[in-house]
Amino acid sequence: MTAPTASICVYCGSRDGKGTAYAEAAEATGAMLARNNWRLVYGAGDVGLMGRVARAAQAAGGDTFGVIPGHLLDLEVGKRDLTRFVVTQTMHERKKVMFMNADGIVVMPGGAGSLDEFFEVLTWAQLGLHRKPLILLNIGGFWDPLLGLIDHVIDRGFADESLKGYVTSVPGTDALEDALRAALP
Repeated sequence: MTAPTASICVYCGSRDGKGTAYAEAAEATGAMLARNNWRLVYGAGDVGLMGRVARAAQAAGGDTFGVIPGHLLDLEVGKRDLTRFVVTQTMHERKKVMFMNADGIVVMPGGAGSLDEFFEVLTWAQLGLHRKPLILLNIGGFWDPLLGLIDHVIDRGFADESLKGYVTSVPGTDALEDALRAALP
């Protein structure tokens, strides 16, 4: 395996969600990362979209870097056969290690954890703490309400219009691949 040319942090659900579109997108994302020789950095779970993106990256010969806090090893079924598997003490450490080891961030459909991760890195970008690309994989319009909320926050005067400039929304994995290629050095 050759050294990855970039590392992409993927935040996503520990569930599959309803229907098959999210699972299919997770598998396509994992394969796409491997095809481009980009390392997957993710939450090290082997359940839901997390497990799907990792298994697809591995099946395509990709490098995988998983980070999981000890208290979630059983719940998220820590995937120990990754290229690199890191166990942290806290969720805060998990998020820090994932972010520090990534050149770009992709947010797939997910729940409260994915929202937490998204808003943290969005806030850091707004504060000028990083310039990493932040891309929402908006499968079937999943993130449309979130994008509407960002517009609402701007409309109500709690953020400048520039907030939208820190986030790119793409409808599928082909557009995600194009956006990552354009954004990575």
